[in-house]
Amino acid sequence: MHVMSLLFRYLLLFCFILMTFFSESVQAKKKYTIYLDADFSGASASSLAIEQGITTALAEVGNHIQGFEFEIAVKDHRANSLRSRRNLEAFLADEQAIMVFSGLHSPPLLANKSFINDNSILLLDPWAAAGPITRSASENNWIFRLSIDDSNAGRYISNKAIEQGFSKPYLLLEDTGWGRSNEKTMTQALKESSIKTAGVSWFNWGVGQNHAKVLLRDIKASGADVIFFVGNSAEGATFINAMAELPQSIHLPIRSHWGITGGDFTNKVTASQRKKIDLQFIQTNFSFISDNLSALAKSVLATAIKSNSNIQQLADIKAQTGFIHAYDLTKVVISAINQVKLTGNRQQDKDLVHYALEHLEQPVKGLLKTYHRPFTPYSEAQLNAHEALTMEEYAMGEYTSDNEINLLNSLGNNQ
Repeated sequence: MHVMSLLFRYLLLFCFILMTFFSESVQAKKKYTIYLDADFSGASASSLAIEQGITTALAEVGNHIQGFEFEIAVKDHRANSLRSRRNLEAFLADEQAIMVFSGLHSPPLLANKSFINDNSILLLDPWAAAGPITRSASENNWIFRLSIDDSNAGRYISNKAIEQGFSKPYLLLEDTGWGRSNEKTMTQALKESSIKTAGVSWFNWGVGQNHAKVLLRDIKASGADVIFFVGNSAEGATFINAMAELPQSIHLPIRSHWGITGGDFTNKVTASQRKKIDLQFIQTNFSFISDNLSALAKSVLATAIKSNSNIQQLADIKAQTGFIHAYDLTKVVISAINQVKLTGNRQQDKDLVHYALEHLEQPVKGLLKTYHRPFTPYSEAQLNAHEALTMEEYAMGEYTSDNEINLLNSLGNNQ
């Protein structure tokens, strides 16, 4: 009897272990991971803001959709396209990974665009702006963007500068695919207004301040009356500080892309330095800095503070653009997921969500606007199909003395 009792106990223990194993396996299948492949080294402010925006939107649904828990896996590509490729390969090997959010930099997406589409990687872009990112050579297109599109950004910056009376712009651009795409759109927009550029200069990442001063002197000598700048935070700080140290007679107004807002620009360029320069940059037309925030915006900010340990107040969101776009894009994705029935099969669910994103049935109320079918099926005849925003959502901004961004021609917080 003692032996039988012992065997019975072992049998119960075995059954318990077996049940626990299967239970954990079932639970594992009820979890999906969102990869965030971004630059957490050189452009950490933008990447952290994107993470905060995703986290906040997920928190609104308790981090669960249809019984599946959604969590974020942070991957730092350090602005390196090869490192980004390895992160994408890791995503493909991860059976629980369902989608990837990208960061500020366009070059990693441009370099890996074919890999993304060929491998059906569901990629959501809340910042990187280069025009070709969402334009595939075939109908196989897995990249969706809710951000500024450089097909329009260069035109918008150019048109706003012309409205302000400038007629001799000089293009100062980083020597990357992002910079080159802006050269094309800016030049074309100016040509349509019968304006020629005073010149074009290129710079590399890590440009030094002495070289920046040489370029700025050359630009002034060209007869230019404004500089169109396309670069990121580090290089933006170098050029602004270089100009601030030059004689006032060398100073020119700068109309910039928004790359300068994605890092620690305000730490490297003091308010007193910025005060010496006429600097404006493109943004989208929502800001939490408003005296008449909507009920939705107030609720989102409260959830952000509650769900992100690194947000105690609005000032802790260092790159609001990343937060705003990531929040809205995650809301759109959640709506798409709720339109289908998740199966637990990663590839099948990716296909379902991709289809739903292109055929969204219900409007989604976001911070920038209410989205009515923001994406449609992509084809070479519909090149804007995977673009959620238009120039109607753009604005120009400037830094305030307390390092916040003030929108200059926004339509307002109209949600």
